[in-house]
Amino acid sequence: MAGPSTRAARGPGAPRLVATAVAMAVAVAVALAGPPSAAAAGQEEHSRVRAMTSSNWTLVLEGEWMLKFYAPWCPACLQTESEWETFAKNGEILDISVGKVDVTQEPGLSGRFFVTTLPTIFHAKDGIFRRYRGPGISKDLQDYILHKKWKAVEPVAGWKSPSSITMSGMAGLFSLSGWIRQLHNYFTETLGIPIWGSYFIFVVATLMIGLILGLILVLLADCFCPPKPRDGTDQSEIHKEKTCRDGRLGESSLAQLLPPVNSTKT
Repeated sequence: MAGPSTRAARGPGAPRLVATAVAMAVAVAVALAGPPSAAAAGQEEHSRVRAMTSSNWTLVLEGEWMLKFYAPWCPACLQTESEWETFAKNGEILDISVGKVDVTQEPGLSGRFFVTTLPTIFHAKDGIFRRYRGPGISKDLQDYILHKKWKAVEPVAGWKSPSSITMSGMAGLFSLSGWIRQLHNYFTETLGIPIWGSYFIFVVATLMIGLILGLILVLLADCFCPPKPRDGTDQSEIHKEKTCRDGRLGESSLAQLLPPVNSTKT
């Protein structure tokens, strides 16, 4: 058995050992947690992919670009995310800019490019757009630029070009649909209105807007295109009145000229 002196010798050292062990564990935990967060921050900071919005999309009209449309809920988009980042890191070597568009945040921009499938990739060279239909692998994307394979792809038609008036109108429609969807979510989720109630509100609003626009169009038509007077009808009526008046005057003159007829009784 250990004597009192041995227990006394162990007693003071035990707390120090426990404290040292706890300190070492905390240090190890901090060391393990530190590098990933720093690496993640560095990766986010040095990302070469530029987020494009409706306010800066006109940058793709100058120079050479590769633009990707994606959605956070799209599995195929998530699978090619790392490849897109790798391709963007070589953008300076390839002398090309790389961008991406979140269609959930930019519905108007997706309408301008008429995006119907995800992910969708466009190549742009001095305002001329081409649809990239190859795999989203970094090597294939680099070969597409290095070997100028985009020259063999037919450009997007002029009326479907994102800078055309037609697609500007399409962008407005997509933006309107996105705004209506947000308003519907606000009615149902924030205000707690039933779905049928939200639809009823939109139906009434649509009818009211239609009536107001119709009234405005009628007023504008009356102002700029007033109805012409029916001259032919008016002239015919005036002619008839004049003829009748002349006839009555002629009968009265003839009655004055003729002698009065005396009636004799037999």
